[in-house]
Amino acid sequence: MSLNGRLHGDGDPNVQVVETHDGALLARLPVRTEVAAGRTADPYADLKTRIHRLCIETIGVSVFRSTPEDELRVRVSETVGRQLENDPTPLTKAEFEQLVGEITADVLGFGPIEPLLADSTVTEIMVNGFDQIYVERGGRLERTDSAFIDDDHLLRIVDRIVSGVGRRIDEGSPMVDARLPDGSRVNAVIPPLSLRGPCLTVRKFAREFYAIEELVHAETLSPTAAEFLTACVQGKLNVLISGGTGVGKTTLLNALSGAIPEEERIVTIEDAAELRLQQEHVVTLEARPANIEGRGEIRIRDLVRNALRMRPDRLVVGEVRGAEAIDMLQAMNTGHAGSLTTIHANSPRDALSRVETLVLTAGVEVPLRAIREQIASAFDLVIQITRLIDGRRRISHVTEVLGMESEVVTLQELFVARPVEDVDVPPHESLLSPLEPTGLLPHFLPKLAASGVAVDPSLFDRAEYGSIAVAPFVRRSSGGRR
Repeated sequence: MSLNGRLHGDGDPNVQVVETHDGALLARLPVRTEVAAGRTADPYADLKTRIHRLCIETIGVSVFRSTPEDELRVRVSETVGRQLENDPTPLTKAEFEQLVGEITADVLGFGPIEPLLADSTVTEIMVNGFDQIYVERGGRLERTDSAFIDDDHLLRIVDRIVSGVGRRIDEGSPMVDARLPDGSRVNAVIPPLSLRGPCLTVRKFAREFYAIEELVHAETLSPTAAEFLTACVQGKLNVLISGGTGVGKTTLLNALSGAIPEEERIVTIEDAAELRLQQEHVVTLEARPANIEGRGEIRIRDLVRNALRMRPDRLVVGEVRGAEAIDMLQAMNTGHAGSLTTIHANSPRDALSRVETLVLTAGVEVPLRAIREQIASAFDLVIQITRLIDGRRRISHVTEVLGMESEVVTLQELFVARPVEDVDVPPHESLLSPLEPTGLLPHFLPKLAASGVAVDPSLFDRAEYGSIAVAPFVRRSSGGRR
């Protein structure tokens, strides 16, 4: 008899024993026998479930709550090894070590996605069903060989994740947002909303800090534009970073924040903490969802209002996506210069239009022209970042907000990366040229000078572009960083 046959022949082949995320409840559930086309059923599925159950019974549920994580991981790994040695299933040394790691990750961590969470090259994990796991590497999607045993296995891992932050997921609440202990953002959807079983998406928290120089090296922006943007942040301009999902808005925001002088007090506000500011004088605030009873929610708008009472020199909002937009505008227009934030939009003009729409969702009784005047007065600069077809992230527009003309907010492009045809890609696809100045001088140069930041006008001269010697980025007459 084959190994697969011996494994499935041990006990009732139509029933498997499973437990909840904390191991407190054991249940017998039907084994799911169908397998997606093109994939082979895991021959160790029943063995993993059996050893998992024995491990929980041997160690005891209370130990999981009281033992430090490092000590618990060693103890679980040793227990799994002993249980596998006592099991009659024949295993090679490589199979034995692989199963110890997988079962330990299933008991303590997040099962098959545990190695993917530890892989620094993976930026996003997408579970489309128990047997289909995709990852994003270098901006491109690829399918992995990892898989969960069945829907119940995946649902246990999802329940473990969301219960760790006081959330729940069930038929009454089939969609949830949460985050992992390392700050990675998690979204989960289960039936009846998801028709093919539980779905899980994890956007991993970036452990590395990217300085502006590293973004220049990665060709996200040009050295000239980097010098200019550094000057804008040091000169306390209000900057809006725009782009789609996953294009690197938070990474760029993090890099630009490095130009904020050390002596200034910074208050950051985020839905899920991702910013990693390098300054010492930083206060980090994070929004909180409602608990299981539906109480205790703290919105970003509440945090923005409270932050204004905390004497901030700089206000950094991870993303505006709701009614907090009106509070952000009021802060920028009442003396809190140098604020930074991001928004989802496809172009600089779309970004301002989206801010306008978000303000209207706040239910304010203000004429549309007054809202546009507030937007035109609040923001000095809009930075558009996009993702190319090859997965690279590039800044495509650096646009100045000039003011109002009649009923329209007027914009002026300062740096642009124009689409060009590339001989190495199909004719219907295009890449972007390097970020180049348009030749127009920004109108806020006197404002930068008043803040003690000098910008060489030759940065904006198209004829001089490419021959400028870019020194360490900017001169600040009043001292401070760089």
